[in-house]
Amino acid sequence: MTAAISIGPDESTGRRRTATLPLWRNVQFQTLWLGSAASSLGVHVAEVAYPLAILALTGSAAKAGLFAAVLTIGMLAGALPAGQLADRHDRRAVVIAAEAARAAISAAVAVTLIAGWLSFPLLLAAAALLGVGEVIVVAARMPLVRAVVSDGQLTSALVQDEVRQNGAALAGPPLAGWLDALRALSHAVPLLCTAAAFAFSMLAAVAMKVMPGGVPPSAAAAPEAAESSGQTTGADPSDSQPAALGARQSESDMLAGIRALWRAPVMRAAMLLIMIANTIGVGLDLAVIVILRQQHHPSGTIGLVLGAGAIGGLAGAPLVKVLHKLRPGVLLLGMGLVFIPVFAGLALPFGPWWVAGLLFIGMLGVPALRVLIDVLIIRQTPDEQRGRIVAAVMMLVSLGIPAGMAGTGLLLQLLPAQAAMLTLVGVLAVGVAYCATKRELWRARWPQ
Repeated sequence: MTAAISIGPDESTGRRRTATLPLWRNVQFQTLWLGSAASSLGVHVAEVAYPLAILALTGSAAKAGLFAAVLTIGMLAGALPAGQLADRHDRRAVVIAAEAARAAISAAVAVTLIAGWLSFPLLLAAAALLGVGEVIVVAARMPLVRAVVSDGQLTSALVQDEVRQNGAALAGPPLAGWLDALRALSHAVPLLCTAAAFAFSMLAAVAMKVMPGGVPPSAAAAPEAAESSGQTTGADPSDSQPAALGARQSESDMLAGIRALWRAPVMRAAMLLIMIANTIGVGLDLAVIVILRQQHHPSGTIGLVLGAGAIGGLAGAPLVKVLHKLRPGVLLLGMGLVFIPVFAGLALPFGPWWVAGLLFIGMLGVPALRVLIDVLIIRQTPDEQRGRIVAAVMMLVSLGIPAGMAGTGLLLQLLPAQAAMLTLVGVLAVGVAYCATKRELWRARWPQ
């Protein structure tokens, strides 16, 4: 794995030429990665810490669910403005400001909880702000990866980022539970841990020396240079590369990311398949919990079973480069086909370790899918639109979360848990079959 250090401008492209060194010696990327890891850990701790605090404060599971819903609404509402913010301002400064705000919000909630002043309306306000903060950080931080790594090391950097995401998903919930079990400071210790994680992420961004700022008008020529150099994933560059707008329109159009994705047939088809899979996937944990509860397995065992998915994601990170030898569309459709029998097997009453094994297998290919989308966005998108396209992808993927959770809950109420699981698999199968009719997916190629 290699990293880039700037050694001067390339007269033919206007970009800076690079020399290489091992990725682990790329101080800017590793600093960014450490901040991202801390931020992800804080998010996953918060996912457990806030419901626990709400249950302790109100005793209402419905209010805990409402908190999660408001947080998701905050992410959806803030996505497009966050993308424009990341494209119009210094992205490093945006990360610093957003992480400082998230740290302050989390600390304020913890302090009010300790003091006995915390109310549920205050928690809902915090949820909305944290949701907006999350999408701002992602929209600004993802393009920063491209600012500190070279083309040749991009996939390796994104694989390391997958380790960060899955490691945080594995460590965060148990850490939150253990900290809450201390019963110190009125359940506020996990919230203070979350605040500290966001503060560390802010300091990591401060420590970065690279400060990518706004893109000058001349950068609008970048898409033309990319097209002339053959950077495309299909026979026709317009099939896969998100369309670039004129410099003036690009700077002012909040919907540029959505339009660019819609105009690229490969990205449009890929996003449709990922949205379907994510909508089904977000309800799987709930269905698994209900199935294992009906089989009278203890909560500790259920927690371990669900953790197998995160372990599968960690184990799948080294497989990214192997799976990326397949064409991107073939990889997407192939993983969709793998999900169908794996998820259907969850309905079989073979015990918790059978379920854990299937979740592990199902998650092995997910890092390759996430890196696939990241590569297509980061490598093929003009820099002046990159923040908005990242935010648009995040918004589209998140759109399915409320529908997936509500739909799964309704199915589990109307049908036996196994029948509900098979219904979800049937919806996924229909979605995969429809996407398999899209010729642009079969024709897609990796960027040169």
